[in-house]
Amino acid sequence: MSLAPFVRILGRGPGRSRSFTRDEATEAMTITLNGQAEPQAVGAMLMLLRMKGETPDEIAGFVSAARATMPALPRPALDWPSYAAGRTRGLPWFLLATRLVAQAGHPVLLHGWNSHQQGHASVRRALPHVGIQSTSPDTVADVLNRDGIAYLPLESFAPQLLDLLQLRDVLGLRSCINTVLRVLNPACAPAGVQGVFHPPYRDLQADAGVLLGQQSLTIIKGGGGEFERHPCKGVQAYGLRAATRWEAPFDALLPETRRLNDGADDPARLTQLWQGTLNDEFAERIVTGTAALALDTLGVSDPEQTALALWADRRRAKAA
Repeated sequence: MSLAPFVRILGRGPGRSRSFTRDEATEAMTITLNGQAEPQAVGAMLMLLRMKGETPDEIAGFVSAARATMPALPRPALDWPSYAAGRTRGLPWFLLATRLVAQAGHPVLLHGWNSHQQGHASVRRALPHVGIQSTSPDTVADVLNRDGIAYLPLESFAPQLLDLLQLRDVLGLRSCINTVLRVLNPACAPAGVQGVFHPPYRDLQADAGVLLGQQSLTIIKGGGGEFERHPCKGVQAYGLRAATRWEAPFDALLPETRRLNDGADDPARLTQLWQGTLNDEFAERIVTGTAALALDTLGVSDPEQTALALWADRRRAKAA
């Protein structure tokens, strides 16, 4: 099979080109992931989509095709993707927020790839410092049952998508695969959180969630593109509640002005904050504010106070 008919749909020129239908997007991505497409055609398709701008039908179709290639995974309460480049962010404080949510009895599946994070502040380097195990599809059920939280590297469950994501190094531009990965929800959790770097993607991802049958979803412009709340800024959240489009404003949590990236890059600070040997109100409010948004997504009443109570009680949980 060939991608040529699909490239023609996108590239026939003004007045003749159009977007894919959802079925067309599913078929095009199936051909791509099955290794049946010429690499030149894959690059052409991805760049034509970038120039045109992706539609919810296209993203939903790509996700459907991708899910069909992945191993079966245990269903958690909350899906938490982590695919931001991380150039503008500091330490991944949001990982401690995932611990709080899991501590509250809501199993969390983290999954991701952070190709540009090669320093000490990278997500993967930080995992051992926050007590989160990186695992594989074969063992993720055991880890979730034991810890209530697990991290799946993209290459462990969808290596073909990683290959497509890494075409950014060849093409020089991001592609719709970045959006597909955020929306992917590989274990089909009923609730999910997503971060974006560019605000227009909030609507795109929310509308794709509707098409994919997502029940509850919160999307924010977060720190470096991750789902991470800046405590000194108000945030506009988009997404779904009861499978219906939803949006709501959330006020700033602190009155000061401060950047998320303060230059600190030692992941040991994450352990210190969790254990109480580091006193940093700003970091604490990143953690509790982010956890509150996730708890709101899960339908927890009074999520802000619940997050603060969980933080105060965290030392009773297993030490990071």
